[in-house]
Order: sequence, then C-alpha cells, then structure tokens
Amino acid sequence: MTIPVYILSGFLGSGKTTLLQQMLQNWKDEGKTPAVIMNEIGDVNLDGMMLDEDVAMAELLSGCICCSNRVDLGLELYNLMQNEQPDMIVIEASGVANPIEILDAVTEIALYNPLELRNLITVVDTAHLWQLYEEQQGKTYRLMQEQIRSASLLVLNKSDLVSPEQLERVQTIVRGWNAFAPIHITVRCELDRAYYEQTGASLTSEQGSAKQADEHDAENCPVCSASEGSESSSHESEDAEQSHRHMHHSHEHVMVYTHYFQQPINSEEFEQVIARLPAEIYRAKGILSFSDTSSRFLFQYAYRQMDFMKTIPQKPVPDVAVFIGEYFDKRHIQEQLMALEHQAAES
Repeated sequence: MTIPVYILSGFLGSGKTTLLQQMLQNWKDEGKTPAVIMNEIGDVNLDGMMLDEDVAMAELLSGCICCSNRVDLGLELYNLMQNEQPDMIVIEASGVANPIEILDAVTEIALYNPLELRNLITVVDTAHLWQLYEEQQGKTYRLMQEQIRSASLLVLNKSDLVSPEQLERVQTIVRGWNAFAPIHITVRCELDRAYYEQTGASLTSEQGSAKQADEHDAENCPVCSASEGSESSSHESEDAEQSHRHMHHSHEHVMVYTHYFQQPINSEEFEQVIARLPAEIYRAKGILSFSDTSSRFLFQYAYRQMDFMKTIPQKPVPDVAVFIGEYFDKRHIQEQLMALEHQAAES
C-alpha cells in the first residue's frame, strides 16, 4: 500500500503552518496517523514546537530541502515510513524553497519506496503578492511565481487584507502563471479537506524537471543568488554537477539571525523594535517571555504585521526570536534586542 505525500509550499509568512495544523487535526480526528517533515533555513524549528507531541516529525534545519538537505529528505522519508508507519506524510518546505526541486526529489524517492505524491499545495499571501506584482521586481517576486507555477493546488490566503477588486485581480494574475491548479480563497487557511486530499490537477511531467530545464533563466532564477556580472554566474560550467548546484541550490541572498534571550523583556518595548524593522526583514517569529505578563507568547511577524498569541510549547524551548530577510544588518537587530535585555535587568 502506498503512502500519500503532500508538499506544502509558499513564501515566508503565507500561512503554511496554519494549514498544516488544520490538516493534521482533521486526520487525527478520523483516527489516522500523519507524519511531518519540516524544513527551516534557520537552526530553530519554532513551528515544529507548536505541533502536538503525538505527531511524528522529522526536522531538516539550516538549509532548504532543495539544497544540501535533499539527500537527507530521502533518508527522513524512509525512516518515518519504517519507524512510524504513518497513513500520510506532509513535507512543509522552507519559505524560500523552489518546490520544483522538492517535487523532483520526492518523485525520485518514490521510484524505490511506496509513496504517492498526492498534492503540491502552494499557500499565497494575497496582500503580499499584490504589492510585489505592482513593483514587478525582486527575487521574492520571482520565487513566488515559481511556487505558484509548480502547484497542483493554490490557496490564496489572507484574502481579507485586500479589496474585492484587488482579490479578483490577484486571481487573474495567479491563473496566468498556473492555468490548471484549482484556486481556493481563504482567511487563516480555512480549507475543506476534500480539496487537498484529492489528487492534484496538474502534477505532471510538464511541471517537473523537463519544464525546469527548458525554461530556466539564469538571470531571473528566483533561487540562484550569484552576483550579477560574476563569471561564476554562468550556467555553462564544464563541471555539470557544480553547475547544477549553482543553478538551483544557492540562497545566499537570504539571511537568518537567531537571537536567544537570557531573560524576559518588556513587551511594549519589544513591539516598538519590531515596528521599526527594516523592509529587508520580511519574516520573524519566536517564543518569548515578557517581564510585564505571566504567559509565554508565540510571536509572528510577516508583511509588516505582527501578532502575539499565548502559547504552551509542546517541547522545551528557550526564549528565542528568528529574523529572516535579505541583506539586513544583523548586528543592528542584535544590539536592539540586547538593549532590551539590559533594560530589563536594571528594572
């Protein structure tokens, strides 16, 4: 019997983990046993700490599945199948991953393991995409295009943050990039399970490596990050393996800063720091203790919006915040957070 595999794709902060939690709960309510592989480009898997302890999970940290962790993905899939015998497996990709590479990796693994790739689901932050479409530039915009093009199911999330006219326009934009995948409009990723459980409409070879090879544009590749004008940016290297790694596997434009707090800090002062984050930081999250509250909080920041929710982590986790963006000043963020700790220590 084959095990269904679902790939969750989408840019940072789009709502992938929210959808994942709903999928897992739906299956558990039916008495099924799901398993998860979570990928983070940082060295802390905060999203995984929010999942129930009874969900079998493998972590691939400090890199994208489509990069150095691609071989590890096969090993983790095999181990989950052998040790946990799940009814289904969900792979949540890093927010900066090109899902075409993950699709290729899973299909390769399925050649010698009883796996069935059921759906490649891309979650889209509707408001973020609308802004990027108006700007028509940047690696983030091109990466979101690739994530949308490769999907067999599209979820336009956070639809309440745009006007009806903008939402209609975004649907037209997305349909222009992907003519086949069903599109579902959501708020907080509320999605009927029937939509993601049925086999995707367009998981075909046209969206696999053949299309990637035919259409790959070195200059506009969303995940290739070699310097412009550099000799190393050529995809015509005599070393085919090195060229392949360069074409698909570099994320040097993405930066991650992880800050571990030594003590609780003031919540209002922390909010002020987050409100002043530069535009280059497009995602932040963490689990924090505040000196002026008694609860721990899950902190989320995406697309200039922040959210705090009381939480009880399922696993031991220190107070930590992770910041993800492009070419931002890590030292400046570190100095501001350390100043908050210093102020808390003196009060």
